[in-house]
Amino acid sequence: MSARLRRLRAKMADVGLDGFLVGAPVEDTFRTHAANRRYLSAFTGSTGWLLITADAAFIAVDFRYFEQAAREAPGFTLFRTNDGMESWFGGLVGEAGLTGKSIGFEPASTTVGAFQAMKKALEKIATGERPKLLAAPPLVEELRAIKEPEEIATIQRAVDLGDEVFQTVAQRIEPGWTERQVAWEIEKYAREHGAEGVSFETIVAAGPWGAMPHAQPRDYPIEAGEPVIIDMGLRVDGYCSDLARTIVVGDERDGRFREIYDIVLTAQLTAEELVKSGMSGEEAHMLAHSVIAEAGHGENFGHGLGHGVGLLIHESPRLAKTSKDELKDGMVATIEPGIYISGWGGVRIEDMVVIEQGKARVMSHAPKVASRP
Repeated sequence: MSARLRRLRAKMADVGLDGFLVGAPVEDTFRTHAANRRYLSAFTGSTGWLLITADAAFIAVDFRYFEQAAREAPGFTLFRTNDGMESWFGGLVGEAGLTGKSIGFEPASTTVGAFQAMKKALEKIATGERPKLLAAPPLVEELRAIKEPEEIATIQRAVDLGDEVFQTVAQRIEPGWTERQVAWEIEKYAREHGAEGVSFETIVAAGPWGAMPHAQPRDYPIEAGEPVIIDMGLRVDGYCSDLARTIVVGDERDGRFREIYDIVLTAQLTAEELVKSGMSGEEAHMLAHSVIAEAGHGENFGHGLGHGVGLLIHESPRLAKTSKDELKDGMVATIEPGIYISGWGGVRIEDMVVIEQGKARVMSHAPKVASRP
């Protein structure tokens, strides 16, 4: 973790911060909100704050996490909290030597309530020694966007397990299985074979339900011959995977499906082949969008081409029509074009890729065969 702190401190110096505060907007019971805290400290508890200075690093936790923080974040000085933030934040600032200096906080993950508590705590400090609270740019998110080799290896394990889960469950699906049953079988197999859990609620959408990109599974029996979108992800050692395939159980009963599927597959393979470092997220998106638009379905591809994946299922970079994010070596992202037609259904195909030596290396290897017996 010391290398990550060194990189963060360099960024703090660039923007003129003496201290940097890292927390989470909610108690992170399901480990989906405190990625920055975990990235810097390795602490996996549900609540706590980090305060980083040029030469020190503190972790502030309550009684529940004294021992856990000491074990997981040995490079941090343990600061024991009690009651609300208003009662202890001033003491932490003093111990960190930040009186009269500037402290950056993360506006995206600091609630109004937490900000008000910090201000009240600092009001107890004499005016001349009171530090300034400043909204900081996304310093940690910028670090997290470029994955270290160890992170890429962990993500690959999550991707590989996701491939296995999909292939195993997809081959078992029969007409009459409900969407909810498919989702449960995916989660069950994943947990039985080493996943900590799913990285988001599994999407299973059959027939016209597939026209909604984020449809929730129903107690709807899947019929033979209708398209089924399955979008799933797992967590392994804290890192996420993301995979989508569209299948038909039995014989395709709608000739339109093959036409739509082939357009989406062409768009996806084109993007995977041509995405490169130095591109903007918008340029990457348009690689696939142009293929779909030329086929007459531009208005039916309304979401972005992809998103970064790591400790969170959605993180930098964004691959979307308005994204100015620059793609760089070490970034991990999804490539997931789709076509969605109200009243008919949809097709989405998604892989994860890592940018290496200027090009995208595909990490996902689950088959892209639309039909199965």
